[in-house]
Amino acid sequence: MTLMRQLMISAAAGAAILAVGAPAMAKTAPAAAQAAEQKITEADVIAAQNAWGKALVQIATEYDTKGAAAAKAVAEAVIDGAYGYNLGPVLFKPTLAAPPTTFRTTREGALAYFVGGDAKYPGDTGFALKGWRSYEIENAGILIYGDTAISMGNVRITDSKGAVTVVDKTWGYHRDDKGTLRIVLHHSSLPYSAN
Repeated sequence: MTLMRQLMISAAAGAAILAVGAPAMAKTAPAAAQAAEQKITEADVIAAQNAWGKALVQIATEYDTKGAAAAKAVAEAVIDGAYGYNLGPVLFKPTLAAPPTTFRTTREGALAYFVGGDAKYPGDTGFALKGWRSYEIENAGILIYGDTAISMGNVRITDSKGAVTVVDKTWGYHRDDKGTLRIVLHHSSLPYSAN
């Protein structure tokens, strides 16, 4: 028997063992792993988007009523609850960020963008502190691939004076091992204008 034939028989036997053992392993998989394997739904994505919009309004309102320290505490809780910095770098490109801090792969960079006050990000004045009072999300599309999803569309945010800002937004999501949907990609820009 040739070496190649022996390897093929061994591989086939290994595959058969794995196929037989797979159902038993699936029954004993930890609940956290099973939660992470749950397919993301469109409703999950829309709920995550709405949570983000409500959080933006909450940070702005907290700032207006209780000050910068209170707004920062809310922003930290939002980042820790919604974004995937606990999984590794997040691909975060804020709306009004410029070189050399255009891209924020760390929690620190995201926090600076939302509430400002970090000398490492001198251009940040706190996007979430701009008096936002309401939001509306209009998706151009949502793509779902098992435990990851991508959405793209417009976010319209209204401030306390009634002025509306429209932002082009792309979010990427991943379900973590506890079943929580995490933002792992956040790209934001102002709509193109020829003027």
